[in-house]
Amino acid sequence: MYFFVEMSKAMSQDGASQFQEVIRQELELSVKKELEKILTTASSHEFEHTKKDLDGFRKLFHRFLQEKGPSVDWGKIQRPPEDSIQPYEKIKARGLPDNISSVLNKLVVVKLNGGLGTSMGCKGPKSLIGVRNENTFLDLTVQQIEHLNKTYNTDVPLVLMNSFNTDEDTKKILQKYNHCRVKIYTFNQSRYPRINKESLLPVAKDVSYSGENTEAWYPPGHGDIYASFYNSGLLDTFIGEGKEYIFVSNIDNLGATVDLYILNHLMNPPNGKRCEFVMEVTNKTRADVKGGTLTQYEGKLRLVEIAQVPKAHVDEFKSVSKFKIFNTNNLWISLAAVKRLQEQNAIDMEIIVNAKTLDGGLNVIQLETAVGAAIKSFENSLGINVPRSRFLPVKTTSDLLLVMSNLYSLNAGSLTMSEKREFPTVPLVKLGSSFTKVQDYLRRFESIPDMLELDHLTVSGDVTFGKNVSLKGTVIIIANHGDRIDIPPGAVLENKIVSGNLRILDH
Repeated sequence: MYFFVEMSKAMSQDGASQFQEVIRQELELSVKKELEKILTTASSHEFEHTKKDLDGFRKLFHRFLQEKGPSVDWGKIQRPPEDSIQPYEKIKARGLPDNISSVLNKLVVVKLNGGLGTSMGCKGPKSLIGVRNENTFLDLTVQQIEHLNKTYNTDVPLVLMNSFNTDEDTKKILQKYNHCRVKIYTFNQSRYPRINKESLLPVAKDVSYSGENTEAWYPPGHGDIYASFYNSGLLDTFIGEGKEYIFVSNIDNLGATVDLYILNHLMNPPNGKRCEFVMEVTNKTRADVKGGTLTQYEGKLRLVEIAQVPKAHVDEFKSVSKFKIFNTNNLWISLAAVKRLQEQNAIDMEIIVNAKTLDGGLNVIQLETAVGAAIKSFENSLGINVPRSRFLPVKTTSDLLLVMSNLYSLNAGSLTMSEKREFPTVPLVKLGSSFTKVQDYLRRFESIPDMLELDHLTVSGDVTFGKNVSLKGTVIIIANHGDRIDIPPGAVLENKIVSGNLRILDH
């Protein structure tokens, strides 16, 4: 069946045949029947939100079957006009108005909190991993917003978009913030059924997501925020309270703090015309070549992801000279615009087809969308080229080492690069597979090394670090299979390659 759909996509370029159209319609009918069967297994309190989820999935699936070939025509991609991506310095130079408190009171902070910590060897929500002085991602977020509210006497709320994977554990932990000066709200992104790659029918047989059904469901990417936020009722609540913008970012991006200069630019635009959507972008380095980039496409700003690029143009897409910036996923979006577009069913996001293999070996696909892809649906969109410091994601223990080190200082939940570091760039750190899990990583460092003068660190194999180690310049430590290297306490390694076997034994 998947072959037929792929074939129909190819054939449709020469005019879709009636035969393929019949197959498509039959497939949609089969999926509709399967989804109806699943819905009959929902309890009365699950029924309404399950129906909304399955209706949302059906719309996405319909679009998936209709789409023909690559979603972008490479020949139409152009560099964005100069004025459509503003340098942050220009926006900051405007300064702040006296009434910054009333501007802040128009803001809602939304953090994408659907991810698990599995890639770092942790159970439960990623946002509950400790990243600095025992503080978790969530702790730091709450501290940042509480600091804003206390400093400016404002009422900026925090909203967490959870997934069914993270909701229960997150809600348990929220009680600890009851006495903080931050109102915290949550809503859940949708739960969609994974589909068999061959038959394109849902894997799930009922609504449960335990036992056999654990792997049958997935959260459909952060592009789901628009529908889920709207369906939760929170969008209308905040509009009713006079809120005007949401600041959306990934909870694991420690650089994504509320920026008063960007907010002021939104609320008090110099040309009097407000932006409905602002995307923070930053300059690419060699490490970011796969990041989505902003382009001009058919007269509008458009986010192009590597998955949408025809194979022949992937190298061109990765070019740092042609596409100089990438999306940080720090987004500022008008609440009124989200409401308008959602009610018109006019938010258009490309479908990301994500292939997975389940534990039992079954090949499935999940259909996803990305929040930034909606930029083309909004009016008067803008990119702002921000400093790299606003993009500080923690995806691996290598990233974790950086943010736990003396490269950064922590103040009111915000990390800033230490003034003692002479270069503004972050060192390149590559920790090997022995460090992948947070538990193993913590066991291998008696204390976090001094990294103020480090440029590059590569560690591979069975390596441990004693207390008060200092790393400078380029340091490469490789323990071959069967060897072990213990870096002794107080060691200073500057432009060194350490290999072989080095054991420090107590006597």
